[in-house]
Amino acid sequence: MLAGVCVCLWSPWLAPWPVSLAILAIALLLLARGVIRANRAALVVGWLLVGMGLAGLHAAYALSRQLPSFPLRKDAVITGRIVSLPQHEPRRTAFLFRVDDDARDARLRGRELRLAWYDEEGAIRRTLRAGERWRFDVRLRAPRGLRNPGGSDAEQYAMAQRIAATGYVRNPASARRLAAATGIDAWRDEQSGRIAAGAERPSVRFVQALALGDVRALDDEDWTTLRANGLTHLIAISGFHVGLVAGCFAWLTRALWWLFPSFARRMPAPVAAAIAGAVGAAIYTAVAGFALLTVRTALMIAIVAAVRASRHSLRIADGLALAVFAVLLVDPLSVLGAGFWLSFAGVAWLLWCLPDGRGQPVRQFLSAQGVAMLGLLPLSALLFGQASLAGPLANLAAVPWWSLVVVPLSLLGLALETARDGAGVWAWQAAAWCFDVSWPLFQRLASSPLSLWWLPEPRWFALPLALVGAFWLLLPRGVPGKACAALLWLPLLWPDRHLPRTGEAELLVVDVGQGLSVVVRTARHALLFDMGPAVPEGFDAGERAVVPALHALGVGRLDRAVVSHTDNDHVGGLEAVRAAFPLATVLAPDGAPLLASTPCRAGEDWTWDGVRLRFLHPPADFPYLSNESSCVLRVEAAGRAVLLTGDIGEVVERRLLRHRPEDVRADVVLVAHHGSGGSSDPGFVAATGARAALVSAGHGNRFGHPRPEVVHRWAASGAQVHDTAREGALRVRLGRDGVTVEARRQAQPRLWDATQRGDRRAAGLSYRPD
Repeated sequence: MLAGVCVCLWSPWLAPWPVSLAILAIALLLLARGVIRANRAALVVGWLLVGMGLAGLHAAYALSRQLPSFPLRKDAVITGRIVSLPQHEPRRTAFLFRVDDDARDARLRGRELRLAWYDEEGAIRRTLRAGERWRFDVRLRAPRGLRNPGGSDAEQYAMAQRIAATGYVRNPASARRLAAATGIDAWRDEQSGRIAAGAERPSVRFVQALALGDVRALDDEDWTTLRANGLTHLIAISGFHVGLVAGCFAWLTRALWWLFPSFARRMPAPVAAAIAGAVGAAIYTAVAGFALLTVRTALMIAIVAAVRASRHSLRIADGLALAVFAVLLVDPLSVLGAGFWLSFAGVAWLLWCLPDGRGQPVRQFLSAQGVAMLGLLPLSALLFGQASLAGPLANLAAVPWWSLVVVPLSLLGLALETARDGAGVWAWQAAAWCFDVSWPLFQRLASSPLSLWWLPEPRWFALPLALVGAFWLLLPRGVPGKACAALLWLPLLWPDRHLPRTGEAELLVVDVGQGLSVVVRTARHALLFDMGPAVPEGFDAGERAVVPALHALGVGRLDRAVVSHTDNDHVGGLEAVRAAFPLATVLAPDGAPLLASTPCRAGEDWTWDGVRLRFLHPPADFPYLSNESSCVLRVEAAGRAVLLTGDIGEVVERRLLRHRPEDVRADVVLVAHHGSGGSSDPGFVAATGARAALVSAGHGNRFGHPRPEVVHRWAASGAQVHDTAREGALRVRLGRDGVTVEARRQAQPRLWDATQRGDRRAAGLSYRPD
């Protein structure tokens, strides 16, 4: 069944829902035949088709509930309830909002929206609480994300979480609170506030995370330290914590039955303990906000409790399989999340390698850590593009200390506080103190050479080979050839970076939304041209798109960085890039308000690995005029040329054409100023003779870039126009065999892409002239 779900969801296209329904019907017939005639083949094929049909129906339903991609924006007045813990920031608050089932607009009834409230003063929005009912005037759009190497997929996340639209509160003054907070989320929000107010220690934010799964207070530095140590699976509520709570409920029930033996007349003690454990797991899962890791563990505990109540025996491996089956029945789209694979795969590896759990506790614990490290490293490397060499050492310290000391104290405080106000403060303070004792160790490990190891994006076959290698290494002692098994890890840990050969070059136009960032690579050098936009306390393209793309390409260092000009959509991500890649040389126009930069001047050139790079603009005497002062870079490789134009306008384009017309000739041109109407002069377009014109713009941007007349102008000149808004990141190769342009969305299609769902208006009309 899991294989069928994966086949459906990893397919680039989604079958219409009647086809999925027909597949499900055929599957049921095969299962009936398999049961009646004891035909194992029919059962296997039947369950495979059940997975395909069920996943297809869920995916089709989730996508059908999303707003259509055209028109791009929808204004509405909605009423509903806040269903997540609001993320409060200095300039905005983000939260999930479920619209009422009786909403006037049928397309929004019962839908879940991801909203943001932008307000500089923020007096009202900072009082938002989970579980409150509100009326908002909002502007919505269909879920849409960036598509880059190494980047997260926002459209996949929206489908998996059933988010129908994203948007923002359009008129904060008209927002009205309709009812006070109620429900489990309101209780979680209230308790989180009490922890913050009661435990006055720096690490109280971690107590909030461990007790309630509330990670809102953790900053980027915290997450960097956790990732560098491989500890992100512990800091929020994990399956192990659910098991602790279930075990506590079961133990207390056993104690109660021991004190009152007459209870056993109504229900045997083992059955009562199992049911109590399942109830405790369910309660704690609700406290955690029904995170997948906790749901998985709660399902396993519930299955074991049900078997105990029926007086049957059940192997742990069968319990795990039934938990997988239950999760897939309830939500087959959960396989799109990393938590599904890490949680189930981790338990499966432990059950296979340590089936009986007997032996010395310390030895068993060390063995479990080794199994988890080897078994889950391939999945972690593929899912996150990184590996932590400090992870095994950090987990040896964090797992027992956090899980057996900090978490119990945090939960004890929660229980005491629920019973009586103020009773849990001492437990939370103790938990924070215990966490403070260990945190400096992990900070030192994070800054050591053993911290994060970023991995280039591997090929599709790398994961299966690495899993076979892990299986081989974990076989019992005496199995030959274990040293050779390590070779199977090479395609994952040291993949081919597809570097250009000497004399050739490669460019990646990163999808940064409304902005620009281009990576230029030669055989042994790398240059970054612009870094995309950044919004204070909001989206930072440098952190979210550019740095992950550089890591996915396997770029270890940047030899030079060019800031074409200092508008935010070109320089906003500079600090994030600088933090990840120390920059020895940053070039920018002379007079640009940018510290520690070297002027880029027309005529300056250099050669890397047989590739010539040369600035065409601005000249030495040119004043800084923002867009018109943009650095214009020409890259020549293998007899081909690319022109990176920044935001120059028609005046500068004509000037380049007058002074050095031969330098304007290029095979590939980055369309100036994102395709605005003030650029792409007809004479300049014709003089380039470009076969490919690249546009870096945001999907549905408010400027209307690229302008239709500009697109038509380039297309009429014989160029194929490529747009990051429609196609994601654009990869250009200048080689001896010619010029190739690869678009991310076309090279790696996904069934949740708007461009794959036949929405021509959303994907953008064809850019070729009639």
